Amino acid sequence: MPPLIDSAYLIGPTIDSKVEWAFDYGDSPRATGRRHAYLSQNRVRAAGAVHFGGRAGEPLTAEELAEAQGLPVRFLRAILNDLRRVGIVTSQRGNEGGYKLARPATEITIGEVFRRLEGPLAEVRGMRPESASYEADAVHLQKVWVAVRACLRSVLDEVTLEQVVSGKLPNQIVRLVTSPGAWEPH
Repeated sequence: MPPLIDSAYLIGPTIDSKVEWAFDYGDSPRATGRRHAYLSQNRVRAAGAVHFGGRAGEPLTAEELAEAQGLPVRFLRAILNDLRRVGIVTSQRGNEGGYKLARPATEITIGEVFRRLEGPLAEVRGMRPESASYEADAVHLQKVWVAVRACLRSVLDEVTLEQVVSGKLPNQIVRLVTSPGAWEPH
């Protein structure tokens, strides 16, 4: 039987990067988790840029969005295609073509973007927290992971693209980021 926990990695957690937990029994999940976090934060940035740069609902080209976000155009096109595939943005072909949000930015939460693109907000050993089970002294660890997921939901499901772009974040978010130790890297 492998040890209870050799090491645990919490990868993220920022408002714009997916959080993943992985328990290492020899193979490090860090590279995969960092890749997911990088893709997720850029997908949220792209969705926000589509809203921010929109001219009264007119579509923006991938080139315009890439320049505004400082991202390579090919990379951004792949992200925009992912966002289009899951219904966050729509695309329009032609001279007047480009990308725009499928719904108002006030209706799209960061949590929705993550779930549609990445699946569950939190996973433990590749499972949803409620599916993880432990024995002996660790039997209550599942409750901790479920609580962490609930905390993620209380942030990501309450913040819309409009709020991120405008900087007018909900009061609970402002309280969290101004609390003592919030910005400490530990």
